[in-house]
Amino acid sequence: MFKKYACYLSICLLAAPFVACADDSLPPLQTLPTPPAEMPVEPQSPLQAVLIGLPHACPAIAAHLNGPALERLNAFYQQQDWMPVWASESGRLQALHGQLQLLADDGLNPNRYPVAMTPPRDGELCADIDISRYYLQALQDLHFGRLLQSHFEPLWRADDTPRDRQTELLAIAVPGLNDLSAAFDLARPHLAQYQSLRQLYAAQRLKALPQWPSVGSGPLLRPAMEDKRVPDLALRLYSEGYLADYIAPPANAYDDVLVEAVKNFQTNHSLQADGVVGPGTIAELNISPLARRDQLRVNLERFRWLAQDIEPNGLLVNVAAAELTLYQGGKPVWQTRTQVGRAERQTPLLKSRVTRLTLNPTWTVPPTIWKEDKLPAIRKDQTFLSRQNLQVLDANGQPLAAADIDWDNPGNILLRQDAGPRNPLGQMVIRFPNPFSVYLHDTPSKALFDKGPRAFSSGCVRVEHPMQLRDLLLTPAERARTETLLATGTTHEFRLAAPVPILMTYWTVQVDSAGHVRYSPDIYSRDGALLAGLDRAH
Repeated sequence: MFKKYACYLSICLLAAPFVACADDSLPPLQTLPTPPAEMPVEPQSPLQAVLIGLPHACPAIAAHLNGPALERLNAFYQQQDWMPVWASESGRLQALHGQLQLLADDGLNPNRYPVAMTPPRDGELCADIDISRYYLQALQDLHFGRLLQSHFEPLWRADDTPRDRQTELLAIAVPGLNDLSAAFDLARPHLAQYQSLRQLYAAQRLKALPQWPSVGSGPLLRPAMEDKRVPDLALRLYSEGYLADYIAPPANAYDDVLVEAVKNFQTNHSLQADGVVGPGTIAELNISPLARRDQLRVNLERFRWLAQDIEPNGLLVNVAAAELTLYQGGKPVWQTRTQVGRAERQTPLLKSRVTRLTLNPTWTVPPTIWKEDKLPAIRKDQTFLSRQNLQVLDANGQPLAAADIDWDNPGNILLRQDAGPRNPLGQMVIRFPNPFSVYLHDTPSKALFDKGPRAFSSGCVRVEHPMQLRDLLLTPAERARTETLLATGTTHEFRLAAPVPILMTYWTVQVDSAGHVRYSPDIYSRDGALLAGLDRAH
């Protein structure tokens, strides 16, 4: 039988002498230290010989493999004792085809894994390797994500210890050969957000796309007004089920029934549910049915990324929706609204641990706000400093007189605001290590929590109910101690006895526990790039 593989083995062995060639410009051999001779790899089987000489033995496959993919293949076959795994296994290959087709429900294109329909015959080692590389690639895309998160939406991690993704993947793939359905189920994220969104996408992708009209732009449409756009608005809401019946309102009146339907639409799209139809509501109304379906695909990919970092206990911030959720035992137990960075000063994505609270914080103006906001205002009117209760300090924290500063060339100075009701950090800051100088904090701007979307900050995350969050994070004794320190009115640092994981990430659609779909405006315009990446063939 070995003769069948002789050509592959010969290619591999003939190529070996050319891996190192002498350079005529080198000194004579006797003047150089003699390096230890490397023992050539002795193939344990014809299949290993083919893998060693893959560019010659299977050039069509080698052209599509990078270093990690080739390493993964070698590790996979090593655990199979370098033997083919698909030859004469028609049932196994048929099961693989079935699982690859089901990837469409995950928003992945099954055509990206074009596995042959018939099992390889004995000796068709390239064919066996080709099936295996698609098998491994499919499991990797399903488990870790089709795209590299670092190329699209980088997530900074306080713990940057690299994880052994190859070992993790092979722990699924190797035993999975005996039950391919179980292997794909194990690779698929078990997050409730992923599972519910997958069910929705699986149902929607099999249906014809709905049709709905666009709503024209114009002045704000408020309740009880009349507007020629009202019939289009009513038909648009009826087309998506927000109205039970479509009856053109008389005299183009924006009546109570239509207002209520608009409020429900706004709630489901993370908008301020005031019934006022403005540019933000019209933009969400006019997103096409195809774009909405693609949005599901995009966020399935995001949840594949999220599954790698979410912990059963900790804080999860969805920046797009401007919401914070506390998880305990893998279940959401508390949620509150937040305010996040506006588009030009985006809240970064990160994973860290809450380690301390700053009670009655002072506020040192961050460099970007200092240069772009405060300095121009001071140059126009120096009374801005006293009106904002801002102190001028040198680099060592010593007070300076504002009148002595050349505000056209202020040098290395700081602005600081004392603790108090006007301080933009409120009563408390929740801190966690990160290189962006961002944190969670209280805010005196409470009215902004009723807005939507809530992208108002310079990158930090303002929390609507910070004291409730403190109570959930601390023990009763710790809560009592922080109350005592808050009552002093002076600044104190309070370190948590048990640090709490925090993950700040970004997604624009999810399905809640009741099966309701909730969209969030793509405040940082990221969905398009991610969709284009998913649609690329390679």
